[in-house]
Amino acid sequence: MDDLAGFLRTRRSRVDPSVAGIPTGSRRRVEGLRREEVAHLSGVSVDYYVRLEQGRATQPSEQVLDALARVLGLDETERGHLYRLARQRRRRARSPGGRPRAELLRVLDLVVDAPALIMDHRMDVVAGNRLAGLLYGRSTTGLNTARHIFLDEAERGLYADWEKCTLDVVGHLRLAAGKYPDDPRLASLIGELSMGSERFRRLWARADVRARTHGRKAYRHPLVGLLELHQENFALPDESGMELIVLAAPPGSPAEDGLRLLAALDDGGNPTGRGPGVAHRLRLEANPPAG
Repeated sequence: MDDLAGFLRTRRSRVDPSVAGIPTGSRRRVEGLRREEVAHLSGVSVDYYVRLEQGRATQPSEQVLDALARVLGLDETERGHLYRLARQRRRRARSPGGRPRAELLRVLDLVVDAPALIMDHRMDVVAGNRLAGLLYGRSTTGLNTARHIFLDEAERGLYADWEKCTLDVVGHLRLAAGKYPDDPRLASLIGELSMGSERFRRLWARADVRARTHGRKAYRHPLVGLLELHQENFALPDESGMELIVLAAPPGSPAEDGLRLLAALDDGGNPTGRGPGVAHRLRLEANPPAG
């Protein structure tokens, strides 16, 4: 699904030669650095670097990888991805799986004021609390957020920053493909997304990688309006490849009020028992009229 040769080619093409100290002129025909320039700056022979990009040299040393990472300007996430790709043929990572422990599911249910999910490396939601289900308007178990974002056009409006979400999803799946190259379910998902979404195909071809950690996550819920939340990702310590994801609202923020309104819905997404005008009131509270 992913290889060292392809990653090197895409990273080389994005390096500004002038930043690397190489004069540029109108006769330059390649985007980024030439192969021989990367080789020279990295201290390796041109022949060896060409073989790396052709997939014929598959076990570069730690020193070579360090030099390439420096020349190509890789950040910490990209550097780790480069090392994993270089070691793939030495040791293949076994695809993780299994179900979350019962104790972990109980912890998930204790999170009552914020949507919380347990997600695996394929972006399959394996469990979610009540607020997570209300946020997505459906049971989260069995939901794949990558499919939801790229293939479910009717639900696209839920993601207030849809384009940024697509970048994050592709970057994460690139990392997962580098870590678990022999995972058939992951390969099938990537193929499905490539067939069904032109944007996914274009982003995948860029070979960008992104780590899921923390940051702003904005949703536009049809009943309670805009929810600007803060996402925290907690990698589980059991090598399952799963993460606990919590979407919290800053104290005193409109998003906190929105989550409170969301919690007032029943499990079917309907306001709980205070007459037919409650849904309209919830909408007005979440989206007050101008003036």
